[in-house]
Amino acid sequence: MTTKPTYRQLDAEAGEIVQFPEPPPEEMTGYYSVSWQSYPGSLAEHFGNPETTIITSEVAAALMVSADRVGVRYPDLLIAFNANPAANRARLGYLIPEQGKPPDFVLEVASKTTGERDETTKREDYARMGVPEYWRFDETGGDYHSVPLAGDQLQNGVYVAIPIHRAADGHLWGRSAALNLDLCWENEKLRFRDPATGLYIYTFADERAARLQAEADRDDERAARRQAEARIRQLEAELRRRPNP
Repeated sequence: MTTKPTYRQLDAEAGEIVQFPEPPPEEMTGYYSVSWQSYPGSLAEHFGNPETTIITSEVAAALMVSADRVGVRYPDLLIAFNANPAANRARLGYLIPEQGKPPDFVLEVASKTTGERDETTKREDYARMGVPEYWRFDETGGDYHSVPLAGDQLQNGVYVAIPIHRAADGHLWGRSAALNLDLCWENEKLRFRDPATGLYIYTFADERAARLQAEADRDDERAARRQAEARIRQLEAELRRRPNP
C-alpha cells in the first residue's frame, strides 16, 4: 500500500510560510564539487543581478511543499534568473508555483548512493517540473554515472541530450544555453568556462593558487633583490681593497 504524501501550503490567513524539510544526508553530495569550490558565489558574481537571481546548492526544489519529501529534489546546484531570492530564503527552497517558473538550470553531482537516481528518477522529476536544463557530473569519470559529464535540454516536455565534446587535452565539455557557459569535466574537477573569453569562472581553489603564486613571485623578487644587493656590496668591498694608482 502506497502512503499518500502530506502536502502543506502557505497559510495566507495566519501569514505562515511553510518551509521545506531539510535534505536527507545522502542527498548532500555536491559539497566538494560545488560549495567548497565556491561556485555559488563565483557564479553569482559572474551573473550579477542578486535581486532577481538565485544561485544555491542543496536547497529544495518542487511543485509543492511535501513534509514527506515526495516530489522534492535537492539539486547540488540550482540557478534561476528573474526569480525571487527572498521567497526562496524564507521557504528554504524553490517552490515553483510561488516563483512563477521552474529553475533555469540544475546540476547533480554523482555519489555511490545517488548515482543511479541522478540518471533515472531525478531526471524524470526535473522534466516534470519543467526545468529547461539538467546536468550531471561524475568526478570519478563514470563510476557512479554512466558518463563523466552529461546535460539534457527540455524539448516538448522530454529531455534531449546536449552534445558533449572532448578537447585535445582530453577534458570533456558541453555548452549550456541556459547559462551561456561551457561546463567542463577536467582532471576530475567541475569547471565553468565563459565561451566569449575562453576563461574559467574562478573558484576558491583558483584564487588560493593565484594568491600563493603571487606570494611566491614576491619572494623570488625579494630574493633576487637581496642577491643583487649582496653582489653590489661585494664589488664595493673589492674596489676598496684595491691599491690606489
